[in-house]
Amino acid sequence: MDFDLHDISGNKKGTVSLSDNIFAGDISYGCIYYAINNELANRRVGTASTKTRAEVNYSNTKPFKQKGTGNARQGDKKSPIRVGGGVIFGPRPRDYSYTIPKKMKRNAMISLLSLAAQDGRMVVVEDFTTDGKTKNMQKIIDCLSAYGQRTVLIMKDDDALIRRSARNIPYLRVLSYDKLAARELFHSKRVILLETAGQKLGEFYEIKG
Repeated sequence: MDFDLHDISGNKKGTVSLSDNIFAGDISYGCIYYAINNELANRRVGTASTKTRAEVNYSNTKPFKQKGTGNARQGDKKSPIRVGGGVIFGPRPRDYSYTIPKKMKRNAMISLLSLAAQDGRMVVVEDFTTDGKTKNMQKIIDCLSAYGQRTVLIMKDDDALIRRSARNIPYLRVLSYDKLAARELFHSKRVILLETAGQKLGEFYEIKG
């Protein structure tokens, strides 16, 4: 699939051919759904906790005598039916994370990249780096018509200077080609793809066998 190749000023420099299997593949909304749900579940902390009657710090003595009061008998103040007592079946610390099949995750990423390409949200840019200053990254984003829009920048490798210059731009997310996030790609209004990253994506998500 051929894409227009731009420089950081937004000017067209030529064309670049990227893998049809990755950028013009079949779109599976089911795989996208499961990939996003998996990412959200893996981000959950799972620290909610309540105390059972065995953990409540109360005395074991009876609140009042067994007979003669006209009230229902009570064993201790830790009973779940009393105010301040234990909680029945309350939340306990747990791990919400789980894994999905590698093939499903790969299909989700291919679907998201193909969807961005088909919708015209993807722009391919010549490889570049920055000096780590936010204002220079902001100029690049402005030239690529992504100002104020939820944007994903896909790098060819983990460039610390690009990450530093982008961290103070609230609507910009920086991802490496081998560590894509389904949720960010799905909700993005603009996907900026570095030329080498696009070529590496074709190799990374190549269907084998």
